[in-house]
Amino acid sequence: MSDDETGEGQAFRAALPRLRVWDTDLPAFDPAAAPGAPLTLFHRWFVEAVAAGQSEPHAMTLATADADGRPDVRTLLLHDADERGWHFASHATSAKGRQLAARPWAALGFYWPAQGRQIRVRGAVSAAGPEESRADLGVRSTGALASALTGHQSDVLGSTEELARASEAAWERARAEPRAPVPTWTRYVLDAGEVEFFQGDAQRRHVRLRYRRTATGPAGGDWSRELLWP
Repeated sequence: MSDDETGEGQAFRAALPRLRVWDTDLPAFDPAAAPGAPLTLFHRWFVEAVAAGQSEPHAMTLATADADGRPDVRTLLLHDADERGWHFASHATSAKGRQLAARPWAALGFYWPAQGRQIRVRGAVSAAGPEESRADLGVRSTGALASALTGHQSDVLGSTEELARASEAAWERARAEPRAPVPTWTRYVLDAGEVEFFQGDAQRRHVRLRYRRTATGPAGGDWSRELLWP
């Protein structure tokens, strides 16, 4: 019996059409009043998302490509956003780390349904040095360090029991050595060439404002701005 004929498949198809989006008042967005650089607007929208009660606004999707050019995507956390770019971290030996080493380009996606907003960021990715990568892990929680110490990210796991044993040992070490080194832990920075801000509208007159870098410079370069059809 196919999934289409099961109760689960029927329940899925019954639930999907009933879903509604943005059944609340959405903020207005005047693109003519937007700042000259996308980082300023990103900071503003992020703070507004926090104030609106958006759950985990620092969660974002990261899209990369494998050796055959096939896309890959996952969700992870933003660590910073400054004049250098958007910061995140992972093991250099993970799938994303290997993909970025071979093809150092990526895209980020933020979605904040509390305000009907999303942000897309595309650009080149570089790996920070060992000192900055160690500092990145040093300011995170004991659990984050324990997870990094567990290692083997993206490798095939033999059993959940194997994970439990490795995790328990990693937690013990993280508590005993808050500065325990994790040589593969790497901080990455995405230097944006394009940043798009999307403001949803209940009448489907969505506002899309795209920034495109036109030059480089000590303050992040110059940006052009253009509206896109929704």
